[in-house]
Amino acid sequence: MNNPYLPVKTEIIGITQETHSSELDVKTFKLRAKNGEPMVFLPGQFVELSVPGVGECPFGFASSPLNQDFYEITIKRTGKVTDMIHSMRVGDFVWVRGPFGNTFPLEKMEGSDLFFVAGGLGLAPLRPFILYALDGSKRERYGKIKMLLAARTSRDHVFAYEYESWRQSPGTEICQAIDNKEPKWGGMVGFPHDLVKGMEFDFGNLQAILCGPPIMIKAVQSSLTKMGLPIERLYTTLEMRMTCGVGKCGKCNIGKRYVCVDGPVFSMAELAGMPAEY
Repeated sequence: MNNPYLPVKTEIIGITQETHSSELDVKTFKLRAKNGEPMVFLPGQFVELSVPGVGECPFGFASSPLNQDFYEITIKRTGKVTDMIHSMRVGDFVWVRGPFGNTFPLEKMEGSDLFFVAGGLGLAPLRPFILYALDGSKRERYGKIKMLLAARTSRDHVFAYEYESWRQSPGTEICQAIDNKEPKWGGMVGFPHDLVKGMEFDFGNLQAILCGPPIMIKAVQSSLTKMGLPIERLYTTLEMRMTCGVGKCGKCNIGKRYVCVDGPVFSMAELAGMPAEY
Protein backbone atom coordinates (compact mmCIF):
# COMPACT_ATOMS: atom_id res chain seq x y z
CA MET A 1 0.00 0.00 0.00
CA ASN A 2 1.25 3.50 -0.81
CA ASN A 3 2.78 5.66 1.89
CA PRO A 4 0.35 8.63 1.97
CA TYR A 5 3.21 11.04 2.69
CA LEU A 6 5.15 10.15 -0.48
CA PRO A 7 3.97 11.59 -3.83
CA VAL A 8 3.00 8.97 -6.42
CA LYS A 9 3.30 9.55 -10.15
CA THR A 10 -0.28 9.60 -11.41
CA GLU A 11 -1.68 9.60 -14.92
CA ILE A 12 -4.64 11.66 -16.11
CA ILE A 13 -6.84 9.11 -17.88
CA GLY A 14 -9.93 11.28 -18.43
CA ILE A 15 -11.07 14.90 -18.33
CA THR A 16 -14.66 16.20 -18.12
CA GLN A 17 -15.62 19.84 -18.56
CA GLU A 18 -18.20 20.42 -15.83
CA THR A 19 -19.28 24.06 -16.19
CA HIS A 20 -20.19 25.91 -19.35
CA SER A 21 -20.54 29.55 -18.37
CA SER A 22 -18.01 32.28 -19.12
CA GLU A 23 -17.42 33.04 -15.42
CA LEU A 24 -16.66 29.59 -14.01
CA ASP A 25 -14.24 26.99 -15.36
CA VAL A 26 -14.44 23.63 -13.58
CA LYS A 27 -13.07 20.30 -14.81
CA THR A 28 -13.09 16.80 -13.36
CA PHE A 29 -9.89 14.79 -13.75
CA LYS A 30 -9.93 11.00 -13.71
CA LEU A 31 -6.69 9.68 -12.23
CA ARG A 32 -4.83 6.40 -11.85
CA ALA A 33 -1.45 5.76 -10.21
CA LYS A 34 1.36 4.84 -12.61
CA ASN A 35 2.31 1.91 -10.37
CA GLY A 36 -1.21 0.50 -10.61
CA GLU A 37 -1.96 0.64 -6.89
CA PRO A 38 -5.54 1.76 -6.09
CA MET A 39 -6.28 4.86 -4.03
CA VAL A 40 -8.29 3.60 -1.06
CA PHE A 41 -10.30 6.39 0.56
CA LEU A 42 -13.59 7.26 2.23
CA PRO A 43 -16.01 10.14 1.54
CA GLY A 44 -14.71 13.40 2.97
CA GLN A 45 -11.00 12.66 2.60
CA PHE A 46 -8.63 14.53 0.28
CA VAL A 47 -5.30 14.35 -1.54
CA GLU A 48 -2.44 16.74 -2.19
CA LEU A 49 -1.82 17.10 -5.93
CA SER A 50 1.38 18.65 -7.24
CA VAL A 51 2.83 19.73 -10.56
CA PRO A 52 6.65 19.71 -10.37
CA GLY A 53 8.09 23.20 -10.64
CA VAL A 54 4.67 24.81 -10.22
CA GLY A 55 3.22 23.92 -6.83
CA GLU A 56 0.89 21.74 -4.78
CA CYS A 57 -2.76 22.06 -3.70
CA PRO A 58 -5.26 19.98 -1.69
CA PHE A 59 -8.35 18.62 -3.43
CA GLY A 60 -11.17 16.51 -2.07
CA PHE A 61 -12.09 13.25 -3.74
CA ALA A 62 -15.06 13.59 -6.10
CA SER A 63 -15.71 9.96 -7.05
CA SER A 64 -17.14 6.86 -5.43
CA PRO A 65 -14.85 5.15 -2.89
CA LEU A 66 -16.33 1.86 -4.05
CA ASN A 67 -14.61 2.13 -7.46
CA GLN A 68 -10.90 1.49 -7.11
CA ASP A 69 -10.07 1.33 -10.83
CA PHE A 70 -9.61 5.11 -10.76
CA TYR A 71 -10.52 8.16 -8.72
CA GLU A 72 -11.60 11.68 -9.60
CA ILE A 73 -10.94 15.18 -8.37
CA THR A 74 -12.82 18.26 -9.52
CA ILE A 75 -10.85 21.47 -9.93
CA LYS A 76 -11.86 25.10 -10.41
CA ARG A 77 -9.36 27.18 -12.38
CA THR A 78 -8.33 29.91 -9.96
CA GLY A 79 -4.55 30.39 -10.02
CA LYS A 80 -1.07 29.19 -10.97
CA VAL A 81 -1.37 25.52 -10.04
CA THR A 82 -4.96 25.06 -11.19
CA ASP A 83 -4.23 26.92 -14.45
CA MET A 84 -1.45 24.44 -15.17
CA ILE A 85 -3.62 21.43 -14.31
CA HIS A 86 -6.41 22.73 -16.54
CA SER A 87 -3.94 22.98 -19.44
CA MET A 88 -3.06 19.29 -19.16
CA ARG A 89 -4.38 16.52 -21.38
CA VAL A 90 -5.18 12.84 -21.08
CA GLY A 91 -1.88 10.97 -20.79
CA ASP A 92 -0.12 13.70 -18.83
CA PHE A 93 1.16 13.06 -15.30
CA VAL A 94 0.80 14.77 -11.94
CA TRP A 95 2.04 13.73 -8.48
CA VAL A 96 -0.39 12.81 -5.73
CA ARG A 97 -0.01 12.02 -2.03
CA GLY A 98 -2.72 10.90 0.35
CA PRO A 99 -5.39 10.16 1.35
CA PHE A 100 -5.61 12.54 4.29
CA GLY A 101 -8.27 13.76 6.71
CA ASN A 102 -11.31 12.30 8.40
CA THR A 103 -14.56 11.19 6.81
CA PHE A 104 -18.29 11.72 6.98
CA PRO A 105 -19.79 9.46 9.70
CA LEU A 106 -21.21 6.90 7.27
CA GLU A 107 -22.08 4.27 9.88
CA LYS A 108 -23.49 6.77 12.37
CA MET A 109 -25.87 8.05 9.70
CA GLU A 110 -27.20 4.61 8.78
CA GLY A 111 -30.96 4.39 9.24
CA SER A 112 -31.37 8.15 8.84
CA ASP A 113 -32.79 10.26 6.05
CA LEU A 114 -30.05 12.27 4.32
CA PHE A 115 -30.29 15.86 3.09
CA PHE A 116 -27.40 17.07 0.92
CA VAL A 117 -27.11 20.81 0.24
CA ALA A 118 -24.44 21.85 -2.25
CA GLY A 119 -23.54 25.27 -3.55
CA GLY A 120 -21.70 25.19 -6.87
CA LEU A 121 -18.40 23.32 -6.62
CA GLY A 122 -19.44 22.30 -3.09
CA LEU A 123 -21.08 19.26 -4.68
CA ALA A 124 -17.66 17.76 -5.50
CA PRO A 125 -16.68 16.68 -1.94
CA LEU A 126 -20.26 15.50 -1.32
CA ARG A 127 -20.37 13.34 -4.45
CA PRO A 128 -18.37 10.43 -2.93
CA PHE A 129 -20.92 10.18 -0.10
CA ILE A 130 -23.84 10.53 -2.51
CA LEU A 131 -22.50 7.80 -4.83
CA TYR A 132 -21.73 5.58 -1.83
CA ALA A 133 -25.25 5.96 -0.39
CA LEU A 134 -26.94 5.46 -3.77
CA ASP A 135 -24.94 2.35 -4.63
CA GLY A 136 -27.06 -0.78 -4.80
CA SER A 137 -24.97 -2.47 -2.13
CA LYS A 138 -25.44 0.41 0.34
CA ARG A 139 -28.78 2.05 -0.52
CA GLU A 140 -30.87 0.09 2.00
CA ARG A 141 -28.67 1.33 4.83
CA TYR A 142 -30.10 4.85 4.52
CA GLY A 143 -33.59 6.29 4.50
CA LYS A 144 -34.89 8.90 2.09
CA ILE A 145 -32.29 10.95 0.28
CA LYS A 146 -32.99 14.53 -0.70
CA MET A 147 -30.62 16.94 -2.43
CA LEU A 148 -30.71 20.68 -2.97
CA LEU A 149 -28.13 21.39 -5.66
CA ALA A 150 -27.61 25.11 -6.17
CA ALA A 151 -25.50 27.01 -8.69
CA ARG A 152 -25.15 30.56 -9.86
CA THR A 153 -26.59 29.78 -13.32
CA SER A 154 -28.00 26.75 -15.14
CA ARG A 155 -24.64 26.33 -16.87
CA ASP A 156 -22.75 26.05 -13.59
CA HIS A 157 -24.18 22.81 -12.16
CA VAL A 158 -21.39 20.25 -11.82
CA PHE A 159 -22.09 16.56 -12.54
CA ALA A 160 -25.44 17.54 -14.10
CA TYR A 161 -25.14 14.58 -16.48
CA GLU A 162 -25.63 12.25 -13.48
CA TYR A 163 -28.68 13.80 -11.85
CA GLU A 164 -31.22 11.74 -13.76
CA SER A 165 -29.54 8.46 -12.81
CA TRP A 166 -29.45 9.61 -9.18
CA ARG A 167 -33.19 10.26 -9.33
CA GLN A 168 -33.76 6.65 -10.36
CA SER A 169 -32.64 5.40 -6.96
CA PRO A 170 -35.65 4.57 -4.72
CA GLY A 171 -36.60 7.27 -2.23
CA THR A 172 -34.38 9.90 -3.83
CA GLU A 173 -35.38 13.48 -4.64
CA ILE A 174 -33.23 16.10 -6.35
CA CYS A 175 -34.02 19.81 -6.39
CA GLN A 176 -31.93 22.04 -8.64
CA ALA A 177 -31.71 25.76 -8.03
CA ILE A 178 -30.13 28.84 -9.60
CA ASP A 179 -29.75 32.35 -8.21
CA ASN A 180 -31.90 34.22 -10.72
CA LYS A 181 -34.61 33.41 -13.26
CA GLU A 182 -33.59 32.21 -16.70
CA PRO A 183 -35.67 31.47 -19.82
CA LYS A 184 -36.82 27.83 -19.96
CA TRP A 185 -35.53 27.09 -16.45
CA GLY A 186 -37.94 24.70 -14.72
CA GLY A 187 -36.14 24.30 -11.42
CA MET A 188 -36.08 26.37 -8.25
CA VAL A 189 -34.90 29.98 -8.13
CA GLY A 190 -33.34 31.58 -5.09
CA PHE A 191 -30.74 30.99 -2.42
CA PRO A 192 -30.53 27.71 -0.48
CA HIS A 193 -31.17 29.17 2.97
CA ASP A 194 -34.51 30.55 1.73
CA LEU A 195 -35.43 27.51 -0.37
CA VAL A 196 -35.07 25.02 2.49
CA LYS A 197 -37.78 26.89 4.41
CA GLY A 198 -40.34 25.63 1.91
CA MET A 199 -39.27 21.99 2.12
CA GLU A 200 -40.72 19.26 4.33
CA PHE A 201 -38.52 17.05 6.51
CA ASP A 202 -38.79 14.47 9.25
CA PHE A 203 -36.42 16.23 11.64
CA GLY A 204 -36.54 13.33 14.04
CA ASN A 205 -34.71 11.17 11.51
CA LEU A 206 -32.65 13.59 9.43
CA GLN A 207 -28.93 14.13 8.91
CA ALA A 208 -27.92 17.16 6.82
CA ILE A 209 -24.64 17.46 4.93
CA LEU A 210 -23.69 20.90 3.60
CA CYS A 211 -20.89 22.16 1.38
CA GLY A 212 -20.42 25.42 -0.50
CA PRO A 213 -19.34 28.99 0.18
CA PRO A 214 -19.02 29.65 3.95
CA ILE A 215 -21.80 32.24 3.84
CA MET A 216 -24.14 29.63 2.32
CA ILE A 217 -23.19 27.00 4.91
CA LYS A 218 -23.85 29.36 7.80
CA ALA A 219 -27.13 30.61 6.34
CA VAL A 220 -28.48 27.12 5.58
CA GLN A 221 -27.44 25.91 9.02
CA SER A 222 -29.31 28.81 10.60
CA SER A 223 -32.46 28.04 8.60
CA LEU A 224 -32.40 24.31 9.39
CA THR A 225 -31.74 24.78 13.11
CA LYS A 226 -34.57 27.28 13.35
CA MET A 227 -36.79 24.69 11.65
CA GLY A 228 -35.89 22.12 14.29
CA LEU A 229 -32.77 20.22 13.21
CA PRO A 230 -30.18 19.87 16.03
CA ILE A 231 -26.69 21.10 15.14
CA GLU A 232 -25.33 17.69 16.14
CA ARG A 233 -26.93 16.32 12.96
CA LEU A 234 -25.56 18.98 10.63
CA TYR A 235 -22.20 18.34 8.95
CA THR A 236 -19.93 20.23 6.59
CA THR A 237 -16.40 20.06 5.18
CA LEU A 238 -13.89 22.92 5.45
CA GLU A 239 -11.36 21.71 2.88
CA MET A 240 -11.06 25.15 1.31
CA ARG A 241 -8.91 26.27 4.26
CA MET A 242 -6.17 23.66 3.82
CA THR A 243 -2.70 23.81 2.28
CA CYS A 244 -0.06 21.29 3.49
CA GLY A 245 -2.41 18.47 4.54
CA VAL A 246 -0.37 17.40 7.58
CA GLY A 247 -0.88 20.16 10.15
CA LYS A 248 2.51 21.85 9.72
CA CYS A 249 1.94 25.07 7.76
CA GLY A 250 -0.68 26.37 10.18
CA LYS A 251 -2.88 27.98 7.52
CA CYS A 252 -5.92 25.88 8.44
CA ASN A 253 -5.61 26.41 12.18
CA ILE A 254 -8.89 27.29 13.94
CA GLY A 255 -8.46 27.58 17.68
CA LYS A 256 -6.88 24.30 18.84
CA ARG A 257 -7.81 22.45 15.65
CA TYR A 258 -6.11 21.93 12.30
CA VAL A 259 -8.66 21.38 9.55
CA CYS A 260 -6.39 19.06 7.55
CA VAL A 261 -5.70 16.78 10.55
CA ASP A 262 -8.83 17.08 12.71
CA GLY A 263 -11.13 17.52 9.69
CA PRO A 264 -11.97 18.49 7.06
CA VAL A 265 -15.38 17.08 8.09
CA PHE A 266 -16.96 18.65 11.17
CA SER A 267 -20.39 18.67 12.72
CA MET A 268 -21.89 22.08 13.37
CA ALA A 269 -21.79 21.20 17.06
CA GLU A 270 -18.01 20.87 16.82
CA LEU A 271 -17.74 24.16 14.95
CA ALA A 272 -19.88 25.88 17.56
CA GLY A 273 -17.09 25.24 20.07
CA MET A 274 -14.43 26.71 17.79
CA PRO A 275 -13.60 30.37 16.93
CA ALA A 276 -15.92 31.70 14.20
CA GLU A 277 -13.22 31.81 11.53
CA TYR A 278 -14.55 29.53 8.81
